[in-house]
Order: sequence, then C-alpha cells, then structure tokens
Amino acid sequence: MTDLSTPLPWPHEKAGSSAGEGLAPQRPQGRAADGFAWPMPPYAAYPQATPQLSAEPCEILGLNNSRTAGHVILVAPHERLAQINVPPARSAMPLKFSQFRAIKLLRPITVPPRSQTTEDVLRLDHRPRSEFKLHFVGGGELRGITIGHGHDDLGLFLFPPLSDSDDSVLRVFIPREALEHFEIGERIGDLLIKEQLATSDQVEEAVNEQSHLRSRRVGDILVAQQIVTADQLIQAIDQQARMPMVRIGEALLALDLITQDQLEQALLQQRDDRSVPLGELLVRKGVVTRQALQSALARKMGYPLVDVTNFAFEPDAIVKLPYAVAKRLEVLPLLLRDGRLIVAMEDPTRRDALDEVEFISQLKVTPTLAKVGSLSFAIHQAYERYGSESLGRATDAGPGGFQIDFSLDKADKLIETLEREGQERNVREDEQPIEQSDNSLVRLINTMILDASNQGVSDIHIETHPGSEKVKIRFRRDGVLHPYLELPHTYRNAMIARIKIMCELDISERRKPQDGKINFGRFMPQSKLELRVATIPTNNNLEDVVMRLLSSSKPLPLAKLGLSESNLKNLQEAVARPYGMVLCVGPTGSGKTTTLHSALAHINTPERKIWTAEDPIEITQAGLRQVQVNPRIDWTFAKALRAFLRADPDVIMVGEIRDHETAEIAVEASLTGHMVMSTLHTNSAAETITRLLDMGMDPFNFADSLLAVLAQRLVRRLCPSCRVGEPLSSSDQEEWLDDYLHVFAPEQRPDRAALLADWQARFGIGGELLHFHSPGCEKCDFSGFKGRAGLHELLVVSKPIRRLIQTGARAEELFQAALNEGLRSLRQDGILKVLQGTTTMGEVRATSNA
Repeated sequence: MTDLSTPLPWPHEKAGSSAGEGLAPQRPQGRAADGFAWPMPPYAAYPQATPQLSAEPCEILGLNNSRTAGHVILVAPHERLAQINVPPARSAMPLKFSQFRAIKLLRPITVPPRSQTTEDVLRLDHRPRSEFKLHFVGGGELRGITIGHGHDDLGLFLFPPLSDSDDSVLRVFIPREALEHFEIGERIGDLLIKEQLATSDQVEEAVNEQSHLRSRRVGDILVAQQIVTADQLIQAIDQQARMPMVRIGEALLALDLITQDQLEQALLQQRDDRSVPLGELLVRKGVVTRQALQSALARKMGYPLVDVTNFAFEPDAIVKLPYAVAKRLEVLPLLLRDGRLIVAMEDPTRRDALDEVEFISQLKVTPTLAKVGSLSFAIHQAYERYGSESLGRATDAGPGGFQIDFSLDKADKLIETLEREGQERNVREDEQPIEQSDNSLVRLINTMILDASNQGVSDIHIETHPGSEKVKIRFRRDGVLHPYLELPHTYRNAMIARIKIMCELDISERRKPQDGKINFGRFMPQSKLELRVATIPTNNNLEDVVMRLLSSSKPLPLAKLGLSESNLKNLQEAVARPYGMVLCVGPTGSGKTTTLHSALAHINTPERKIWTAEDPIEITQAGLRQVQVNPRIDWTFAKALRAFLRADPDVIMVGEIRDHETAEIAVEASLTGHMVMSTLHTNSAAETITRLLDMGMDPFNFADSLLAVLAQRLVRRLCPSCRVGEPLSSSDQEEWLDDYLHVFAPEQRPDRAALLADWQARFGIGGELLHFHSPGCEKCDFSGFKGRAGLHELLVVSKPIRRLIQTGARAEELFQAALNEGLRSLRQDGILKVLQGTTTMGEVRATSNA
C-alpha cells in the first residue's frame, strides 16, 4: 500500500511488475471498445494513438488510495467504465469512472534519445516537461512531471517520464469524476513576474480581488441583479450547492435582523407546531418583514433571487406541475435540468410544499427565491403563455380557460403529475386530506401495482405512521424489502380506503384485520393481475396494508426448478405414480405452490382429470379444474376434497393441510386410488411426518399413503452478469466440508477425502474449487443478486422408512435413515449450489438449519 503523497504518479516503478506478470487475459470476443484509443503525448517523437486490441497490464488507484494490480481489458467511454481483470479472477469486472481515482498502464511508450543535430530536427524532437498538480474530489493531491497532457470529457491523461534521462513515458488516466481541479505548467502570476510583465504587488492585488469575488455569496451577487437568465441561474445554483449549510435563524442573527431572545422564543413556539417554517413564523409574529426574510435567504443561505416577471420560463418545466397546484402552493416552475425541476417560491424553506411538488412531478426539486408579491401574476402569465402553446388545448379551469390535462404514459413509469379534478383547493395540504376518490390517488395506486408487477415484486407493503410522518411504501423483491415511494401524510387514510374499496372490504372497520382480493383487471383491463390483500391495525388507530401479487402465469417446467439430478428423478417418479401422497413443505413464501404446479404440469395429460383446491388460485393451467375455497361461506379445503371425490378425479391438489379433517380426507383419498398433492408449513421433511402423526393420523394408513416429502427454501441468486470466481481458500474448504458432514451419524459419515475429490471433479475448474461472488452491476441494481433459487430436501418413503413411520419413530431417526438412503439436507443441497456459483454461503446459512 503506497501513500498518495509520492512525488510522481508511479514514475519510477518498472513496467512488468506484479500486474504485468504471467499471461495477460485477452479481450472478450465480440466486445467493442467504442473506438477508444489511449492518448499519447502530443509530440512528433511519440507514436500515434491506436485502438486497444489486447489487455494492458495496469495499476488501479482506488478511492481510498489503495493500489491494485490487474489488466485493462477495454475502456467504454460512452458507458464511462473500464473492464478490469484482477488476478486470480478469471473474468473481468466493470469499474465505473466514479469508482477509482486513476489507472496507470505499466507498459511504457518508448522513444529514442533526443537528436543533437539540426535545429529543424530539434523542433520535431520537441519533448517539453511540465510540472503538474492535481486535487482529487474528496481530498488529496498529486504532484509530478509530465511530458504533455490531454484533457477532455473523460478526464485528464498524463505522461510521466520513466526517469530524468529517459523520455519514455507511462500513461496515467484520471477520470473527470475523481478530478477536483488541476494545474499544469507555471501559474500565470509567476509567469507574469518572471517575464517582468507585472510586479509581485500587482499580482498579489489581483489575487486578493479574485479571493474577494470568490468569497462573495451568490445571493449577494444575484440580489443586485434585476434579471437572472437560465445560464446565470444554473451557475448560481451550482455555487449554492458548494456553500456551507446555514440555518435561517443563524442567517437572521448574522444580519442583525433578530435578537437571540427572539430566536429562542420562536424556536420554543415551533416545537409545538412543526408545520410552520421558522422564517414564516417570525414573519407572522411581526419580528421580521418578508422582504428582510428574503434578504437573509439570499445573502446568507445563497438562494438565487429570480425576477419572475421577466424570466424566460421553459415549457417543459411548466407542464410538470398543474396550474391549480402551482397557484395553490404559490410555486412557479422555471427550468428542467438533469432530472431536477427548478422552481421559484417566496419561501424556499417550505418543506411541505416542496414535498408535494416532488411527489406530483416525480422529480427532485430545487427551490429559488421570487420577489415578494410577484408570483401570483407570474404564475398566471406563465401558464397562459407557455401552457397553452405546449399542449394546445384549454378547459374552463385555468387562466384564460386553460388547465393542463395529464395522462399516464407508461406502466413502468411513475406518474408524472397529479390531476386535480373539480375546483381548486383553497387550503394548504396539511389542512385538508386527500379524498379516496381523487383521480390522482387512483392513478398512483394503479401505477404502483403495475410497477410492482414489472419489477418482479412479490409483495407491496404500505406502512402508515402517526402525525405528519410520511406514508412509506416498500417492495419485496427476491425476498428482500426495498423502499419504493414516500407520500405526504395526507394520503394516509385515503390510500387505505381506496385499497379496501378495490377488494370490497369494510372501510369503516379499522379495529380488526381484514383479508380480501383485488382482481386488477377490473381497474386496468389489459392486466391479468390479482392481489391478495391483508389489512393490519396498528397503534394510533392506523392501519397497514400488505398486498401479495398473484400473477396468473404459466408454471415452470419441473426441470427448471433447480432440483439436483437425483432429487428431480425421484420426484418425477413419485408424482407419476397412480396413487399416493406427495407433500411439499416449507415456510410462507418458499415456493411450495410453484413446485406443486410444476409437478402437476409434468403429469397434466388429456388422460388425467386433475382437481385443485386453492386459497387463492395463484397459477392457472389449461386442463386443470381449479377451485377457490372460501372459509367465510364454509367452503373449506375439507369440503372441497369431499366434493372432488365424487367428481371422478385422478389427481387432487390441496392448497394446504391446515387441520386434522383435511389431513384425514387426503390420506383416505390417496388410499382409494388417487394421487394427492398438498403443502404444509413445516421446517424439514422428517418433521412433516411427525407433525401429521401428532395431528392424529393413523400411522399405518399414513405410512401406506405417503410417497415423498419435499422440503424447500428460496435463496437469492448471484447476479450472472457480474459474478466472479476466486480460488476457494483452504480454511473455507475445510469449514464447508465440516458443515456438509456433521449431520451424518459417525458410523454413516462418508470419507472426507472422497467427498472433496467428488466436489473437485464436479464443480472445480482444473481440479480447483472456486468461491463466487458478485460485486454488483446495473442489471442487479448493484446488489449482487438477481432472482432466486431453490434449496431442496427430498425424503422418499422406502420400506425401512415406512416401518419407522408405523412404529412412531422420532424425526431424528427418520432423518438418519433417509440420509443413509441418499437424502441430502437443505444445508447440504445449499453447499452444492454455492460450489456451483448459484448463491452464497451466507444465503444458505440464513435460510437453512445446520
């Protein structure tokens, strides 16, 4: 590890160091480098830049100044990333320009010694050396010597010489994302003094003037100006972002507009009512005028002051906010830049108004100052001029009969606006809640559900909080919750009520939980989604909602469930039997229903009559007769089973065995010539057998009917796009072997060396086991995981196990007997999937018992 304070950026290290040893990996076939060619020093003595055709040995300077040896496979300028291979990894990983400070190529660009002949040749042999000094974003600097340099949108390219006598150079690239600023060559002041074009006093005076200009707050400059153009405003906002944070109370104190006692009294009063900003509170109390408050906001907090009566508004910004909302909140959209909506307000510290504008526009909002009393006319003028021109239609709701009418463009895009129907609201958001029939809320919920479906989400969690705290919405994707959206507290009751109406629940009942179902096709005809809804009462007389998405999708083929070869063969044989019982067990959300439907699809032929009883019906299949049970009308699993037995079935699938009656009927059905499949909430295959016996099953009938029990879990799958493998360390290897073997009884334990040899033959590369991980990329949202995989434990009932069931054996005895016959536990199956590179050991240990 070398410190950043070295005098030169790696100039004295020889090429062919650790990064260049061994065989360099080749460029992946078919990958283009966007025509990128590493620049060369801009002098005739050096060769011209050519596109990179093979891997280049390099050293990467990290954000924490760590140095890593590797190879640059390619550079993609348009994507602003470099593909880097770091041994011993076999594949390259994408490294964004924002993830490193510099890359140094270790292969030198050699040139012959300088010519000592004619003057013309010397001109062609020009190789001037210049000092450079650069500062990194986040701190740290680098000094050294370079022979020429290049600077473009990608960043800075330097060419440090190998030595004082050798003009051969290395190539160093500092991306723009890491570069704060740089200086190359003599500073202009020193050069002026050297050439006697200015005195040191004159230079010092100019430096002081420059420092004074730089120290002036952007507000001081803008307050003095009458009109702010778009370019000036963007520059001012950028400067404001670099200013230290100042509170409005501190700003008013600094300008001697209030006293310390007045500030403390206002702060004490604000503790009881957080809805009013401190500045507004001081204005209402008559302590300061609104003009004085604006002066403090501009001069001390840096808010640019915009003359909205003369500002050239952009139509693209105007259409992001409906006229009624702009007029009610007194907020005027000005510009749209880099995903930010820049608005003008009389008080840019009004957080409630900013939150609503952000929610409506679904953009980050940057507030600026408008002169007191100028907004009302400017809003009317802007919407009348630009709104009608941009959309070319009018209604009776806005200025000159104009109101912007927005519609939902895409299902995968959050609503861009909230349409305010009817007359505009005359009170602030925190004084009047949103109604559940508000068209904006209807669109929001519909879009949220469509977004969840498009993102592969399994559950939507809507969480309410007391007071003015926002409503939080989270999505569960791949088994992990992710934040999706936050809404103002005024949407709290209306959102819950709207969802209850969609699934026909009692909106007046808030004291006890309710369950319902949404057929989303009623609200979005193009969708086939269904949602299972549960409302849960929480403290402060509030309610939370959890919605599970039940997409009517086709079942997965049995061979694509991730079962091991032996488990797949045994399960296929079990479900193909003419009669008997097959159970799939695991916790909620472990994929039991998906597995059973895949098994049904495997045996779903025209010769078989298949009945299913489910709550709810999550997957539909042609050829199946599927029944939705409804306990509220006493249409239960047990009654559905009895009805099926009178309907000449071949195969019966019961969604869940919940009680003794359902279990007893299922056993009887399996003994009378029917194949019965069902699920249970148990932890393992052996525990399932003892659980059913504890429910009162006859051991002999149950043992005769049971064919197999499949226990399963779901783990997150490593992202295949960024997955990399490294040699497995000896300590991890021994730990995994111990983990795999410890479930066996001592007398049944396989030979350790033989097991390791088997792993190396099945999963190793060149006989070496690998440890896989995914650093994260855009395709997996930089989480390292994408999708889920199953872990399975299949217990097949043989004659010895059947005898153990009949004699009421304990779960441990059943488990050891099954291990002896080839069963592999959930943990063991998980370890094999870790060796395959499907998931990680952390995921396996988090979802399966030791």
